[in-house]
Amino acid sequence: MIDFSTVNTFLEKIESDLKLLGIDLDEFEIDHICYRVTSIERYSELKGELGRDHLLLHEAMISNRPISTFKLNKPLNYKKHDIPLLELPAPKGEASYSEGFEHIECVISESFVDFSNRHSEVEFDWKGAQKKHNPELRIKLGDLSIKFHHQSLEDVIASELRES
Repeated sequence: MIDFSTVNTFLEKIESDLKLLGIDLDEFEIDHICYRVTSIERYSELKGELGRDHLLLHEAMISNRPISTFKLNKPLNYKKHDIPLLELPAPKGEASYSEGFEHIECVISESFVDFSNRHSEVEFDWKGAQKKHNPELRIKLGDLSIKFHHQSLEDVIASELRES
């Protein structure tokens, strides 16, 4: 099972790294948190365990691997943030990940250009900004990261389910 007792340490690290960049985590709604696993077997094991206590909103094939999104029966709480969703991706092909919390994603209302201009001292990863589906702007924080979107993952999933 996922050790949720490590969530606060993970979020404190992200918050501390963002503060060094002049960004206040309290400005944002944390939409979801991502937990990485080392193998497809571990993915299947955790998916089953999570499914016993939480609602599986969606499982989709993205970049040739399954990603499950769970609505937690009780949101994770960190300071003023209630985080309702957990994303569980299987590893990409030969990619190697350590197991644990890896990134958070937040919803912003301003354009990526305006947001990045407001934080011009920050080096943003723009690779995902042109994605057709749920574009993102990312800040790498060593092995961790934070991604910014314009739409919550729960809204994206609801839209996908309506279209299918």
